[in-house]
Amino acid sequence: MKVLHLIDSGGLYGAEKMLLSLATEQQALGLDVTILSAGEHGCGEKPIEAEAARLGLKIIAWRMKPGLNIKSMLKLVRWARAKQFELLHSHGYKFNILTAIMPRKFLCIPVVTTLHGFVRARRYTKMWFYELLDRFALKRLDAVCPVSESMRDEITPWVASHTIVQVVSNGLDLREIHRHADDSLAPTEIKEFIAHHSPVVVGVGRLSHEKGFDLLIGSFATVKEYWPKAGLIIVGEGPMRSELRKKADETGLSDSCLMPGYVANIPSILSAASVLVLSSRTEGLPITLLEAMAVGVPVVASDVGAIPSVLEEGELGRLTPAGDCNALANSITETLTDSASAHRKTEAARSHVEACYSARTMAQTYTDVYRSVLGRDGGHLRNGTSTEAVSNG
Repeated sequence: MKVLHLIDSGGLYGAEKMLLSLATEQQALGLDVTILSAGEHGCGEKPIEAEAARLGLKIIAWRMKPGLNIKSMLKLVRWARAKQFELLHSHGYKFNILTAIMPRKFLCIPVVTTLHGFVRARRYTKMWFYELLDRFALKRLDAVCPVSESMRDEITPWVASHTIVQVVSNGLDLREIHRHADDSLAPTEIKEFIAHHSPVVVGVGRLSHEKGFDLLIGSFATVKEYWPKAGLIIVGEGPMRSELRKKADETGLSDSCLMPGYVANIPSILSAASVLVLSSRTEGLPITLLEAMAVGVPVVASDVGAIPSVLEEGELGRLTPAGDCNALANSITETLTDSASAHRKTEAARSHVEACYSARTMAQTYTDVYRSVLGRDGGHLRNGTSTEAVSNG
């Protein structure tokens, strides 16, 4: 079975890590898997491209003009057909929309999509428009795979009546997670920050509204009242960087809040953290949550998406109402104060993620979805590794 994964990535966050784990396990299962990483002309090597090459995965660096570039998509489809790919697997609204608007007679390749999460952008913004198009595009795809039951519930019956809908939980390559957790911290500024602050609160994700880092900064001001030497690290890049930096300055947290940007090795930071906080307003199934559980760091998280289910309704970490800054602050302080309870939860969480969220199980489930879409049992083609760069209009 020859599969082409499609992604336009801005870093190495949850969706990207999930895809790399999935492709690695699919390759081990005998599928012929390639990742196509889209980006603008002149953007250089993306983090997902570097990591895929390190892992020995086949990766295509596909460069195109930004936006919904139909001309380049036509070239991509012709290229995919010439390379005899049997199935396209989309990871994000861009390729959901572009594949959906292709005439079926021209496309001739089934399309499966993973729904990693809904952005819920502000009305009438460009992102809101893209998300609206994405919702309409889903019914034209051959299979839709939300990462949680709660996300499936948000898909309208109208979509489900036109296509296969199958929940597939994200999975981890636990050996890779533990290997990264044992690596030394980098860059140096993070090492120095952790050395001078205790306890250390960590948030990870794209710096965007749905991740709620403004709420995390607001709640951390309360945490500082109890622990004057506490430090907050927010790892990631995104459009809200300047706004978040300004909020930290205005609340007197300039010296206590580090925003190092994109960092490749998240598990090493998590293993040095006192608590991971997921302050999201909306989520699917965060890979960072699973990573934290795997390395044994306490978790405080909003009760959105699949998070309550993964944390077994608070048995494996503390849940807090989404958007409630005071409740978030209280949950963080309670976690830091009650170390015995936090330890019990983290040990149970570690066992739970090892038992229920493996990359192998995820890959096998997706393979079953592919076979349903293709209407056959599927074959096993050659494995291999290569790196290729393609520039398009």
